[in-house]
Amino acid sequence: MESKFSKESRVVRTSRVFPNDVNNHNTLFGGKLMSDVDMIASISAERHSRSGSVTASTDSVDFLSPITQDDAVCFESFVTWTGRTSMEVFVKIIAEDLKTGKRRIAATAFLTFVALDDKGNTIEVPKIIPETDEEKKLYETGILRAEARKIRRIKSNELANFLTTIKPWDR
Repeated sequence: MESKFSKESRVVRTSRVFPNDVNNHNTLFGGKLMSDVDMIASISAERHSRSGSVTASTDSVDFLSPITQDDAVCFESFVTWTGRTSMEVFVKIIAEDLKTGKRRIAATAFLTFVALDDKGNTIEVPKIIPETDEEKKLYETGILRAEARKIRRIKSNELANFLTTIKPWDR
């Protein structure tokens, strides 16, 4: 399978923040941002794999700076690292004050997607070729995040096996 450049999976989307997008602090709802992150990351995953894909995990979402109604929000995503059937997608969220033009990193996120064929079976994905300094840094540190994901998944399964599904009122 041929490798692909990170830029081949790049997706950029800019949107406004409207009154129904903000919370009681007049900043963007975290859940709204997370939904947008998953949407754009899924496009990057499918551009890379050219197959169906599913979100395997939202590895991290770090909120670094509040986003307000004075801001435009730019989401930039691309595949940064791949396993055999999985793809790590990085999403950079940039807020731009529309009055001053000042831009800042408002949030970052890493998600993992698994490539699927038409029958829902996992399929192999192309490897990544990073080109820019940003892509190279994310690629080089990808293996560390992949190892952390494996450990976290084991721990999550251990916790899930411990948890009960009994209805609270039946305890």
